[in-house]
Amino acid sequence: MTPVEYALSDEGIGSGAVSVEEVSAAGSVPDLLVENKGDLRVLFLEGEELVGAKQNRVLNMSVLVAANSKMKIPVSCVEQGRWGYKSRKFGSSGSHSSSRLRYFLKSSVSQSVRARRGHRSDQGKVWEEVARQQAALGTRSRTSEMSDTFRAYEEDVAEFREKLQYVDGACGLAVAIGGRVVAVDLFDKATTCRKVWQRLLSGYVLDALEVNAEASQGEPDQAETADVERLLGMAHAMPWHKANSLGEGEEYRASQGDDVHASALTLDSSPVHVSLVVAG
Repeated sequence: MTPVEYALSDEGIGSGAVSVEEVSAAGSVPDLLVENKGDLRVLFLEGEELVGAKQNRVLNMSVLVAANSKMKIPVSCVEQGRWGYKSRKFGSSGSHSSSRLRYFLKSSVSQSVRARRGHRSDQGKVWEEVARQQAALGTRSRTSEMSDTFRAYEEDVAEFREKLQYVDGACGLAVAIGGRVVAVDLFDKATTCRKVWQRLLSGYVLDALEVNAEASQGEPDQAETADVERLLGMAHAMPWHKANSLGEGEEYRASQGDDVHASALTLDSSPVHVSLVVAG
C-alpha cells in the first residue's frame, strides 16, 4: 500500500492554507465550513477540537478535504454556554476528545449513518459527557467549555506527555486505562502517528485522572498485549459496512453491539485512519 499524501488540519490551519469558519453569519451547530486553498489534501481527525468562532466544536468523523476545495464538515459542540463570536475563524486547540466522549460520538454517528441521516451525533449526550467529566474532575467553566478542563489540568497533561513519548516507527497506539483497553488508533504511516501522538494523549490523560480519583486502594489492574490482540481480532471479525463518504476516500463502519464501535477512512485501499472505541 502506498502512503497517502496529505497535511494534517493543524498544519494547514497554521500555514494559512486552510480556514475553518461557521457556515454562515448565523452559524449552524452541527456544521462548519472548511476551505482548503492548498495543493495538498488535508486530514481532520474524529474527536479533534477546533476552538473559536461562535462556539468550540469537535469533529464527528475523520475526513480528507481535497486540495483547492470547500466543504462542510460535521461537528459537535463542546461549549454549551456560548453562541457568539470570539473570532471569525477556528484554530486547533491541540487537544483531543477523551475516550468516553469519542465513544458517544462514534456510536451515535454510526447510528445516524445507518438511518441515512448523515454524520450527526447525539448532541445532548456530548454535552452531558463534557459536563459529567467536569464534575468528576472538579472543573469550573462558565460556558461548559471542554477546553477549560484541559486548561485546569494542563500540568498533568504535560507530565503524561513527557512520560509517554512517541515510539519510533509506530503507526498507531492502543490505550488502556487501568486494566481496560479503551481505544485503538491506526494510521497509514508513522509520520502521522508521530505528529498526532501528543494530541491524542491529551484526552486519555483526562480519562486516567478520573480513574485515579476513583481508585480507593492499591494499584489499578494492568492491561496486557493479549487484551489488545483480542480487541483487534474482534474488530477484524465484525461485519463492516460502507458508509456514504464525505470528502475524499471511502468510509467503513462496524460495531459489536453497544460494546465496540469502529470506523475506517481509506483512500486507494490505504487505511488513512482506523479507530476503535470501547464502551466505558
